[in-house]
Amino acid sequence: MDNSHEFYMKKALIEARRASSEDEVPVGAIVVYNNIVIAKSYNLCIKLCDPTAHAEMQVITAACGYLNSRYLDKCILYTTLEPCSMCSGAMYWSKLGHLVYGAKDEKRGFSLFKNHLFHPKTKITKGVLQYECTTLLTDFFKKKRKLKEK
Repeated sequence: MDNSHEFYMKKALIEARRASSEDEVPVGAIVVYNNIVIAKSYNLCIKLCDPTAHAEMQVITAACGYLNSRYLDKCILYTTLEPCSMCSGAMYWSKLGHLVYGAKDEKRGFSLFKNHLFHPKTKITKGVLQYECTTLLTDFFKKKRKLKEK
């Protein structure tokens, strides 16, 4: 596995931890262009009262603004969780060059769909720091369930 993928995924995990500290679902994402992080964010759905404010949507918007382009074909998007169909659709329209994700999302991830939701040229790498990404999510939801039980 490419060590740079792990390096950048660790940066996405920092964003995911920020989300967790703000009681948001701990998903973080970054966009890398020419080995430079040009966008970073985390889930902001609760804070913004916006169900579309996923980490991936935030970084796509920020990266397009940074590049002054609607296309991210020369970019790599790192996210700690397998993207949902909404985020995958946005990645399709941005012609994302490469997606790298950590944890698999067995309930809402794009891989549940038979039709490929990405641009044909988008490269996909899965399972980077999967254990760390999955653990962050499962610990967050375990804590939520314990608080509900009290």
